[in-house]
Amino acid sequence: MILNLEPEERQIVQTFYQGFIEFVRIAVPILILVLGVIIGVLILVWLERKISAAVQQRIGPEYAGPLGIIQALADGVKLSLKEDIIPSQGDAWLFNLGPVLVTIPVLMTYLVIPFEYDIIPANFSIGLFFWIAVSSIAPLGLLMAGYGSSSKYSFLGGLRAAAQSISYEIPLALSVSSVALLSNSLSTVDIVEAQSKYGFWSWNLWRQPIGFIVFFIASLAECERLPFDLPEAEEELVAGYQTEYSGIKFALFYLASYPNLLVSSLFVTTLYLGGWHFPVPVLSNLLHSEWGPIIGSVQEVTEIVVGVTVTLAKAYLFLSISITTRWTLPRIRIDQLLNLGWKFLLPIALGNLLLTTSFQLLL
Repeated sequence: MILNLEPEERQIVQTFYQGFIEFVRIAVPILILVLGVIIGVLILVWLERKISAAVQQRIGPEYAGPLGIIQALADGVKLSLKEDIIPSQGDAWLFNLGPVLVTIPVLMTYLVIPFEYDIIPANFSIGLFFWIAVSSIAPLGLLMAGYGSSSKYSFLGGLRAAAQSISYEIPLALSVSSVALLSNSLSTVDIVEAQSKYGFWSWNLWRQPIGFIVFFIASLAECERLPFDLPEAEEELVAGYQTEYSGIKFALFYLASYPNLLVSSLFVTTLYLGGWHFPVPVLSNLLHSEWGPIIGSVQEVTEIVVGVTVTLAKAYLFLSISITTRWTLPRIRIDQLLNLGWKFLLPIALGNLLLTTSFQLLL
């Protein structure tokens, strides 16, 4: 049929076909990434409910699917069917834009996370700076949500969220900069490769123990996890910036919270725990040794599957520590939170960066 068309019509059809192919090439990886994030969040929510139930000597979810695995999916469907209410005295534009501005930056940070050497959506040479820059947008959405709700509880929650994020983002960036100095690169793939020589002993966890502790505390504060969930402290602010939200917009805040926790754990895996490499060097060398030309493709698939599995296993192991911390420690006061960020973590992170810089210049 195309051969019977006029040259101008044939060019239009070819242009449309090329545009469609380009659209599919861009859209399919994005859909796969979003689907993977959603599945990861479902597992994370189930894991948190089971761990919290074990801490409190309860059973936890068990009826929605096998062992309650799809309880979070059932909650999401329920929230999507709830009525969407906008406060009559609020700013509808800011109220609607807030949850979107919180969710999108969190999803964008997954672009620079390497699950294996070639399994990374975008291998930027400045991947760490991209993550820090994009994640700094989310507090604006929280502040807009609090201000647009026309509620004193929501507004105070938004102010707390902005102050908390700014206070802990600086120590977080300083600890990340120390890792970048050790690896001589801002690329997440290069940072993982720099930890691959001696297996378990080459992890940045041992070369940057102070930076790891600062990163762990700051990431909990950035994700607003207990003991740092002051923006939504129920005893003081009802639900903070989420007080006036319902339905799908309320779900978007949780859709941003749990992927943010997951992405923090993945960055801990990338920066400090060796990424996709085995902790034991012998197993890693055995996996990457030559298997012969006949089964070369099988070896490549095996390396990818094992690498992704190791990355996720390390991330979820660290997540279990974060979840246990939430259900173990009590909530601190807002003045204690700000003092911890500005008077302790910031000087410690800055001193760690200066110490790392000095060692790099001397060696």
